[in-house]
Amino acid sequence: MSFFSSMDISSSGLTAQRLRMDIISQNIANADTTRTEEGTPYRRKAVQFEEKQKSFSDVLNNKMKSMIGNSGDDTAGEDVGAGVRVSKIVEDQSAFKKIYDPGNPDADAEGYVNMPNVNVIEEMVNMISASRTYEANVTAMNTSKSMALKALEIGR
Repeated sequence: MSFFSSMDISSSGLTAQRLRMDIISQNIANADTTRTEEGTPYRRKAVQFEEKQKSFSDVLNNKMKSMIGNSGDDTAGEDVGAGVRVSKIVEDQSAFKKIYDPGNPDADAEGYVNMPNVNVIEEMVNMISASRTYEANVTAMNTSKSMALKALEIGR
């Protein structure tokens, strides 16, 4: 694993958590949206992550180099993943909340309005979690950078 691999992994985490924060912000902004383009209340969205794998060509090239060169290099770290990526954004299919508001234009015949399935408190907890994870990735990236600078100072 090279120096730049750790930077790539941290940057993939930064990108993924930024998207997660964007989706959480969208959920909070639409917590009271009773009608979307489809005519239904807003449905909460969630981000699903998966491990980003190295491409087939990267793995093949590394294995070919180790077979040809076979200079006793330890290639155990070559199978390490390449970070994280967003696999998909899904809509939460839980039931909408019903509130009694007969004056609302979106109320049904009994006076109840379907409200989005967004819990603002839960979204704020998710936002704090995403923010802390983002900060952890920044710290990891800064640590890698600091280690590289210290290694360069050795040559002086």
